[in-house]
Amino acid sequence: MAGTMKPERSLLVSPTSSRSVTETVNCSHKFVIQGYSLAKGIGVGKHIASDTFVVGGYHWAIYFYPDGKNPEDNSVYVSAFIALASEGTDVRALFELTLVDQSGEGKHKVHSHFDRSLESGPYSLKYKGSMWGYKRFFRRSALEQSTYLKNDCLKINCTVGVVVSAIDCPRLHSIKVPESDIGAHFGMLLENKEGSDVTFNVAGETFPAHKLVFAARSPVFRCKFIDSLGEEKEEVAVTDLEPKVFKAMLHYIYRDSLIEDVETIPTTSSIESPVSESLTAKLLAAADNYGLDRLKFMCESRLCKDICVSSVANILTLADNCHATELKAVCLKFSAENLAAVMRSDGFASMKENYPWLQSEILKTLAGCEDDRSSIGGNGKSRTAWAQLSDGDDSNGRRVRQRI
Repeated sequence: MAGTMKPERSLLVSPTSSRSVTETVNCSHKFVIQGYSLAKGIGVGKHIASDTFVVGGYHWAIYFYPDGKNPEDNSVYVSAFIALASEGTDVRALFELTLVDQSGEGKHKVHSHFDRSLESGPYSLKYKGSMWGYKRFFRRSALEQSTYLKNDCLKINCTVGVVVSAIDCPRLHSIKVPESDIGAHFGMLLENKEGSDVTFNVAGETFPAHKLVFAARSPVFRCKFIDSLGEEKEEVAVTDLEPKVFKAMLHYIYRDSLIEDVETIPTTSSIESPVSESLTAKLLAAADNYGLDRLKFMCESRLCKDICVSSVANILTLADNCHATELKAVCLKFSAENLAAVMRSDGFASMKENYPWLQSEILKTLAGCEDDRSSIGGNGKSRTAWAQLSDGDDSNGRRVRQRI
């Protein structure tokens, strides 16, 4: 309809919330009065004070009156109070005074405001010198005959709970802390070659580096370089690694990450390219040789993704050679669970001939798997493979002679 005004769309605003939290900040103080008999007679209204102590940002003290605080009581009672010893206005608090039983039976005399807080609320102290306590704390004659007094000594404990309030509300703003960039900074140090004091020669290819970085990352290089730090630049020949493997290890040492080639190139074995010839496998061996434990775990994790029937025997052999215990355990379990198929692989035949102890370890793992199956009512489908592995039959059921 002409001239009709459309209603304005209301903006949706997220609801807000807050919470008021009121609690007490508690602290206790122990006050020992040695020489009680000598304190008697100091006069009504005169006290012995403890050292001050701090609770909730305020100073407090215990006042003990041997002759009582109230003149009308004629020193029949001793008095005890907790006093505010610092400047404050309307300090709200809960209190507790305890006369300690020194017989060891734990029959303490307790006067507590904490137990009655719901009835009357916290006590308010208006100014310095304000007190909470009891004029008739204990009848003096009874006190002197009790187990509260021992060797002319009294012990008084007190607890003060200062009431504090705060508004608890969600944080409306936050500051995000960036991810660690120490690897990027060390990587730039490697790329720029600034301050390099060692050159690694790997099959004729040179790699400038820093002794201190290598010493910090590898216990093997620490032993080699720690005594030569600060000396003239030197060249070190590396004969046990290919240049591409050393470059990948160098990348990890400075950047604490795998080189891109290791992350993206599959390592699954084939006749043309066995898993032992992959960059990941060679890097695993290098990590084992040079004590780079984190790099070793990274390579194990990468190789674990490529475990299959055709590759598991080769990866198991590699894991055994490189002391890669996590990877080896995964391979053993996979082999035991898929034994019939694994035994038909080319890698298994090679492993059986060159690493016969691994066959025994598969057998032990298989025994554990069989126990698990029997405990949950399994049907023993892998029994044929078990018999082949333990009795010497091949995958086609033919009897074969066991190598010794």
